[in-house]
Amino acid sequence: MANRNYAYQYDTSPRKIKPNYDMPRKKKKEYNKPKQKIPKKNISKSKKTETNINTQKNQKEQKKLVLKTKFSICIKCIIIFAILFLIILRNSQISQAFSQIQSLKMTISEIEKENDQLEINIQNSINLSNIEEQAKALLGMQKLTSKQTEYIDLQKKDYVEPRTEEVIIDENNSWLDSLIEKIKKLF
Repeated sequence: MANRNYAYQYDTSPRKIKPNYDMPRKKKKEYNKPKQKIPKKNISKSKKTETNINTQKNQKEQKKLVLKTKFSICIKCIIIFAILFLIILRNSQISQAFSQIQSLKMTISEIEKENDQLEINIQNSINLSNIEEQAKALLGMQKLTSKQTEYIDLQKKDYVEPRTEEVIIDENNSWLDSLIEKIKKLF
């Protein structure tokens, strides 16, 4: 269940919730008390140098850590920029290829239109009346007249030679039929 301290209050001013911990309060200065003097201890020079050396080592280590973090941040930034550069480069190559494809499609459509026009021109030029007009205009040709007509008399002789060899039809005849045939050939 919910804690009763956090329940909703119906008053105009909600009650203040006390924290679970005590907040440290500043102490008031006492003006009348004399300050106590802390006696200084005699610290030898060797201890001072050891502490200085330790603090110098700590400072060097901290500097190394700071440099390492800066270096790692720089490397990460360079990697991110390289990735972004590659993405932009790839997109530009894609758009360039797309524009080339579009230009090739446009040239194909222009060539197809030109081919259709040439095909129509060829169909028109095949027409016999167009051929006749071009022959008259370009080559100076004329239609034949009766004076230009010459007749050739061809003899009705057949120029094909008949075959001189006889065609032997090999039929399965009996031995008696073949004997009769041989006798006929002798006489």
